[in-house]
Amino acid sequence: MTFKTLLLGAAAFGAMVAAPAQAAQGDVLIRLRGIMVAPNEKSGSVLPAFPGEKVAIDNAVAPEIDFTYFATNNIAFELIAATTKHSASGVTGTTKTVGKLASTWVLPPTLTAQYHFMPDAKVRPYVGAGVNYTLFYSEDASKGLETAVGKTKVNMKSSFGWAAQAGVDIDLNEKIFLNIDVKYIDIDTTARLATTAAGVQKVKVDLDPLVFGIGLGMRF
Repeated sequence: MTFKTLLLGAAAFGAMVAAPAQAAQGDVLIRLRGIMVAPNEKSGSVLPAFPGEKVAIDNAVAPEIDFTYFATNNIAFELIAATTKHSASGVTGTTKTVGKLASTWVLPPTLTAQYHFMPDAKVRPYVGAGVNYTLFYSEDASKGLETAVGKTKVNMKSSFGWAAQAGVDIDLNEKIFLNIDVKYIDIDTTARLATTAAGVQKVKVDLDPLVFGIGLGMRF
C-alpha cells in the first residue's frame, strides 16, 4: 500500500464519518428536546367580582418529542408533542393577596409545514408555520384560593391557534444531529372558577408562549 493510497483511504474514511445527514425526500427525523415554555400572557379581568384584577402565568420546563417527515428534499412536516404544568397568580388587588390561584397541565400538539434551506449541508436552517390544538387538563384550585373563597372547581377552555417556528439542525455524525428551535404558539383560553363564596368567576387569558428548545435528533 502506497502512502498516496493510505492518504486517499484516510480522506475517504474522514468524509464518511463527517458526512452530513443530508435529509432527503422520504426521510423521517426524530428529535428529543428540552424545552422552556415562556407565556407572553395578556389577561382580562377576573369577572364579575374582581374588575381590573388580572393574572400572570409562570414559565415551565419539560421534555418534548417531535417527528418530522420530508415530503420533498426541502419541504417537511413536523408534529410535536409535549405537556407542561403552569400556575396562574393574581397580580393586583385581592387576587394578588391570594397569590397563586390555580394550576393546569397544558397539552398543545402542533403540526407545522417547514422549509429546509440547505437539506444536504451539515448546518441546516429551517422555518415553519402551522396550527395547534391546545388541551387543558387536571386543573386545580390552589389552597390559598380555596381558603379565601371556599371550595373551587376550575375549568379551562381548549382552543385552536396558529404556530410559527425557526430552527437549525447541526450534524454531529452521519445519523445524529444537534437541534436548536424556537416556536411561537397562539393559545387563548377562558378560565372558569366556580367558587363557594364568590360564585362563578371568569378570566380570559391569551397565553401566546415562546417555546425555546434544544436537543438531539436522529435521521431514519
